[in-house]
Amino acid sequence: MPQQGRVALVTGGAGGIGAATAHRLARDGASVAVLDLDADGAAAVAGDLPHGGLGLRCDITDPDSVAAAVGAVLQRYGRVDVLVNNAGMLRNADLLDMPGDVWAAVLAANLTGPFTVTQAVVAHMAAAGYGRIVFVTSLAALGNPGQANYAAAKAGAAGLARTVALELGARGVTSNVVAPGYVRTAMLRDGLAARGRTVTEFEAGAAGQLAVGRIGEPADIAAAVAFFALPEAGFVTGQTLYVTGHPSGG
Repeated sequence: MPQQGRVALVTGGAGGIGAATAHRLARDGASVAVLDLDADGAAAVAGDLPHGGLGLRCDITDPDSVAAAVGAVLQRYGRVDVLVNNAGMLRNADLLDMPGDVWAAVLAANLTGPFTVTQAVVAHMAAAGYGRIVFVTSLAALGNPGQANYAAAKAGAAGLARTVALELGARGVTSNVVAPGYVRTAMLRDGLAARGRTVTEFEAGAAGQLAVGRIGEPADIAAAVAFFALPEAGFVTGQTLYVTGHPSGG
């Protein structure tokens, strides 16, 4: 198993892409800490992992919460080898109608939060001379109507990832980005519901526009994350992999 003896930390791990990633890394042999605002959900996912895991409540927009969660992971396992910055949120609005607090909340969750978690973890990776960091962003980082906040935050996270790659590559730490397209998650369902649409209706139209003929599943994204997390992926850093089911990205 390629991650045998390694410790992975996955934010937003209580469902969707985060839960699929936690399961994938655990199957690859890692001990996995699942962090989420939903403490019960995090504990449930951790309890279902092949050889158990650690489920913790963590609000990534609160530095004290992040410090406490990372401290608990280090106390339990003594190290963090893989960090998956997956947690995020949507609050859609057209640019002309977007309140300042909606802009700020989405940037806090999708950009400042990943920065805070990365900063809390990366010193331990650098000291150990090894680390794999993966930022889960979005195809929306290229721009998407009604998502100025989300697009800006995800584009910023990609820039953060590349900067981490440049600053810490010589210390054995890689930093890469997985940018999903449309994936069957609660976030997609809720976003569509706000516009009066269902996933089934959306998929019927979107599938015909995608080369693979379907929208993604959380496991599709987890597989891409698992590649960047491999010990053998040490010569790949600062890269963005679009996982969208289409050659042009989406």
